[in-house]
Amino acid sequence: MRSLKPPLAMKRPRPPSPPLLSPASTKQTSPPPPPLKSLHPNTPPISSKKPKSHPKWVPLNLSQTELSLPLTFPTGQTFRWKQTGPLQYTGTIGPHLLSLKHLQNGDVSYFIHFTPSESAAKLALLDFLNVSISLAKLWEVFSENDSRFAELAKYLKGARVLRQDPVECLVQFLCSSNNNIGRITKMVDFVSSLGTHLGSVGGFEFHEFPSLERLSAVSEEELRQAGFGYSRAKYITGTVDVLQSKPDGGAQWLLSLRKLDLQEAFDALCSLPGVGPKVAACVALFSLDQHHAIPVDTHVWQIATKYLLPELAGARLTPKLCGRVAEAFVSKYGEYAGWAQTLLFIADLPSQKALLPSHFWDIKEKKSAKIEDSNSCNIDGNYS
Repeated sequence: MRSLKPPLAMKRPRPPSPPLLSPASTKQTSPPPPPLKSLHPNTPPISSKKPKSHPKWVPLNLSQTELSLPLTFPTGQTFRWKQTGPLQYTGTIGPHLLSLKHLQNGDVSYFIHFTPSESAAKLALLDFLNVSISLAKLWEVFSENDSRFAELAKYLKGARVLRQDPVECLVQFLCSSNNNIGRITKMVDFVSSLGTHLGSVGGFEFHEFPSLERLSAVSEEELRQAGFGYSRAKYITGTVDVLQSKPDGGAQWLLSLRKLDLQEAFDALCSLPGVGPKVAACVALFSLDQHHAIPVDTHVWQIATKYLLPELAGARLTPKLCGRVAEAFVSKYGEYAGWAQTLLFIADLPSQKALLPSHFWDIKEKKSAKIEDSNSCNIDGNYS
C-alpha cells in the first residue's frame, strides 16, 4: 500500500520591524557617535539591540481528515497529552513541549513552548504523528472492503494512530492494566514528573519523559507509596531492570523491535515482567510500527462478534479467541488492520456513540464478556 507523504512546509517567521528612531532633539548638543560599521561595506549598520523572537502558531499542513485531535489524543493511546484549550492539546515529545490545535477551517497548527531546536521539534512532531501514512488513502481502502466502516468514517475522520517513543508507551501501558482512567493518569503523571521540567501550559506541568537510567533509581517501595500498588510497582521496576540489562541498552532494544515480525515483537515484549498479550499489542501498535497488531479487549470482542465473527457471540473470551479476533481483523482490513480497529474501537466508546446516528447501533448490545488476559486495556474508563 502506498503511503502519502504530504508536503510539509513551515513558513519562515517574519522578522520584527526595526525600532523607530525618536526625532532629534531641538537642543544643540554634541553630535551623536556614528553607527558601528560592518567589516563588509554592503551590510547594514550593526544594531546594539537584539531582535526579539515572536512565537506563533504555525500551520502543520494537516487537514482534519488526516488528524482529528479529539479522536486521537483522549482515546487511550497516550495519557501524557492534556487538553489545554478548546480543540487544543499539549504534550511533550522528547525535550520538546508543544501544543496542537484545530483552526476554524479544521486544519491543524502547532505552537512550540520550549525546545532546544525548532527544526528538531517539528521533525519529532511529524514522526510522532505518523504523517508518512495517509489516513485518507487507508480509509478509502477500508471503506471499499467494509460498508459500515465507510459510514463511520464520514463521522469520525482523522482518528490517527500515533508513533510514540517505545519506553514511554510501554511504561504507560504497564500502568494501565486492571486500572481506570483517573488512576492511570495520576500514575503516568507521577512517572513523568521524574523527568526534566519543560514548562507549564493551561495549568498543567509538563516534563520530558524520564530515561531508563532515571527510572532505575526509583524503588518499588517509592512506587507503592505513590499509589501504584504491589503488583504494578513490581512490574515496572522489574521491566526497567530487564531493559537496563540489555547489551545495547533497553531503549535501543525496544526500538529494534520495529524491524521484527509482529509475532517476534510480541514474544520479546511478553518476556518483560507484567506484559501480557494485550499490553504487548498496545505497545506494538502505538510505538513499534506493527500496524496490524490488534489489541483485543471486551469492546473489541463485542465489535468482532457483531460484525466479523458472529458465530462466537456469547462465548467466553480467552487468549486463544483473542488470536482469532486478531486474525479476523487482519483478514478483513490487511496490513494496517490496527488502524481500522482503532476507528471501530473509538466509534464504540460512549462519548462517540452519542454523536453518531442511531442506525449504527441497531444491533442489540450484548453484555461484556469476561477476559482472561490480566493485561488488557479498556479505553473508556477501566482497563481490565
